[in-house]
Amino acid sequence: MPSNYDKFPFIEVSKSSEACLVGWDGIFREIIRFVETGNRAKYVVCIDLYHGVDAEPVQEAIRRYAGTAEAIHTHVALKSAAEIGAMVYPFVTDDQVFGKMNDLEMDDFFETEKLDRVRQQILGVAHGTVIVYGEGAALFADADLLVYVDLARWEIQKRMKRGMVANFGMDNAEEIFALKYKQGYFLDWRVFDRHKLRFFDKIDFFVDAGAADEPKMVGAAIYHRGLDKAVNRPFRVVPFFDPGPWGGQWLKEVADLDRGEVNYAWGFDCVPEENSLLFKFGEHIFELPAINLVLTRPQKLLGENIYRRFGAEFPIRFDFLDTMDGGNLSLQVHPTRQYIKEHFGMDYTQDESYYFLEAGDDACVYLGTRRNVRGADMIADLEKAQSGLEDFDAEKYVNKLAVRKHDHILIPAGTIHCSGKNAVVLEISATPYIFTFKLWDWGRLGLDGKPRPINIEHGKNVIDWGRDEDWVKAHLFNHVTEISVNGHSREESTGLFNTQFIETRRHWFDRKVTHHTHGNLNVVNLVEGDEAVVESPEGLFEPYVIHYAETFIVPANVPSYTITPSGKSAGQKCATLKAYVRR
Repeated sequence: MPSNYDKFPFIEVSKSSEACLVGWDGIFREIIRFVETGNRAKYVVCIDLYHGVDAEPVQEAIRRYAGTAEAIHTHVALKSAAEIGAMVYPFVTDDQVFGKMNDLEMDDFFETEKLDRVRQQILGVAHGTVIVYGEGAALFADADLLVYVDLARWEIQKRMKRGMVANFGMDNAEEIFALKYKQGYFLDWRVFDRHKLRFFDKIDFFVDAGAADEPKMVGAAIYHRGLDKAVNRPFRVVPFFDPGPWGGQWLKEVADLDRGEVNYAWGFDCVPEENSLLFKFGEHIFELPAINLVLTRPQKLLGENIYRRFGAEFPIRFDFLDTMDGGNLSLQVHPTRQYIKEHFGMDYTQDESYYFLEAGDDACVYLGTRRNVRGADMIADLEKAQSGLEDFDAEKYVNKLAVRKHDHILIPAGTIHCSGKNAVVLEISATPYIFTFKLWDWGRLGLDGKPRPINIEHGKNVIDWGRDEDWVKAHLFNHVTEISVNGHSREESTGLFNTQFIETRRHWFDRKVTHHTHGNLNVVNLVEGDEAVVESPEGLFEPYVIHYAETFIVPANVPSYTITPSGKSAGQKCATLKAYVRR
């Protein structure tokens, strides 16, 4: 059956293409027009770049269209790579995978004396145009025109993998991807987001640099209109997919992905920190990091309850784990809240759950320990396996359970777990998403031919040995409670565990069913059925069609919404799984 999964969902902001300028030619003509139509002797234009944006096309455009302007690259005031390396080391650490959250600002990456000299140089210009471009440009002057050139996280990661992007201020573009990603996650992107937010309301134009040869620019007013529209209607972020050593074949078919790829292990369908949004202006599609919406509209998007608790962070993550015709995930455990705070500076941890969208006849989940396991013996055998002395006998120590489609497995932090082969998991979890302590990877190599990092030293400190097979069956396996039922719908609570802050509700329905957000962010996936339509009882947004396995976000600003089977699913039984933060 053909896939109807939408890989490029967009929000239409304007039916006119004129609002969006395409190409550096059009962008710089608009910048020059702004300068030339003004009635001032001097103009300062700052073109601020997010991490990963290539500065060379900007330099070339300045030479072509603003040759008489005084152009200043921000790197003239940047600290040396050695100085920056020493400054960031406490946050990057020597660990292969993990660092610590930082409190650095963009200013910290520049030498104070050099920055002051450039500021004085700009002030000393009496006539003409000064263009400051590069990372942190807004720090150099009170701009008459501020242009922000942005880039989505996934695009940065792709460029990192191709050796095109170094960490900020470093000369490490050829470094292995995992180490660059770690520094980006713990350091660069936090610094750049703080800087961007600091100047967000002063930005005059936003540039999408996702397509290096075809940048697009829109004005601040219509950009903000798009953000405002997003928080008043359901929407989807742009999913992205990645292969892995245990990856499967299901996502290729359901999401209509490249059949030539070896597999797809992960599908990131709702991780706003890394996903992007698409705004449509007439014929033009404009991409922006979804985190911009979270940072600038947190209360309308998340609701007061979440905002008070987490700040401007999107605390719920939905993603896919595909092992259909693949292999087992690594045996793993996530840190407790106290451990993640003490060692990595995070305020909450990666509590999660597995909802099985599909399951083969032999599908299983490893969850908790077997009865009467001695922790010291298990850790000793894991360490022997890691040293290559012998394989690890997982079933000797770890509880193994058969699973079926629509089973929901709860995985509070500290619980040993992994999904087995021939299954598709909709992973619903708290957002700190890289804090996985791998204990055993089944003796295999990563797709790069190298062993993946194992974290027994961290893992042994957080395993809850009391979560054996009896406890797991009683508390974590299909912990389903019926909430309400009528002739055409049934609502069930499927989790999560009482130490986890996420509540999940499953609705089975063959006709229209009404949901209320109560001023609280909802994240929803259509887990059964081909198609459904989301509508506003109050007529606050246009009907929004969703398809099987698509995750969509309902902002807290939306008071209520209905979901009705539609298209091929009209009159048929469908199911959604909804997650929200408990009050």
